[in-house]
Amino acid sequence: MDGIRERMKELENSFAEKLSADEIKRLSKEYTRCQEILETYNRLLDLEEEIELWKEENMDEAMKLEKEKEKLFQRFLLLLLPEEKRGSVIMEIRAGAGGEEAALFASDLFRMYYKYAEKKGWEVEIASFNETDLGGFKEIVFFVKGKDAFRRLKYESGVHRVQRIPVTESGGRIHTSTATVAVLPEVEEVEIEIKPDDLKIETFRASGKGGQYVNKTESAVRITHIPTGITVSCQNERSQHQNKQTALRILRARLYQLYKKKAQEEISAERKKQIGTGDRSE
Repeated sequence: MDGIRERMKELENSFAEKLSADEIKRLSKEYTRCQEILETYNRLLDLEEEIELWKEENMDEAMKLEKEKEKLFQRFLLLLLPEEKRGSVIMEIRAGAGGEEAALFASDLFRMYYKYAEKKGWEVEIASFNETDLGGFKEIVFFVKGKDAFRRLKYESGVHRVQRIPVTESGGRIHTSTATVAVLPEVEEVEIEIKPDDLKIETFRASGKGGQYVNKTESAVRITHIPTGITVSCQNERSQHQNKQTALRILRARLYQLYKKKAQEEISAERKKQIGTGDRSE
């Protein structure tokens, strides 16, 4: 939160300068947003402390506060996103346990989300995919754009399971297959700073089913963010430039997710610093 506090000081200093009516309106809106982020953050710290205290006296009250904290934390994360980007989502579906059947299940999940997006009037843009010979997906990454897309889809994150008789099963036995779904809010370039020196960019030939090359030129792009080790590959677009831009969009979202996790850890660390662990030695 140090960055937010510093930005608020910068804005306060800006108000002392000669500004146009539009500039005052814009800066005031940003200041109010920073203030709300800070107030929400402080309330989360207070709730952490209250929950620990109630755990010793009334577990029901502690559970009630835990639910309040979870709702407030979701609000906190939304505040960190710019208003216009709260409708843009990056979804990643990956086949888990179950081999070819898991890949088919991942494909079914994609079709389900695609149809849901169509029904909502949202736009779907496929970023990259790795298709199997039977039409399943080992992995597929796509963008969903539309009103309230992030709010409606964010709870889809996690492991999805299905029990059914696979088309590949001749004995009629029921199999359990899994697929993982990640839902990431898309973020702007100005929000997540990526230094060019921190990137390792590689190009390669795009491949299709069974690893067959579908392109004679090296249009596919793999970007590695050196400080974090996060790697993103994209080969769906025809040009290398388009694949690079798409990969950067996905990379920004994954970095945001990482920073979001760090923000949660910062809240927990701050709580421990304020109330301790409860040991007698403290």
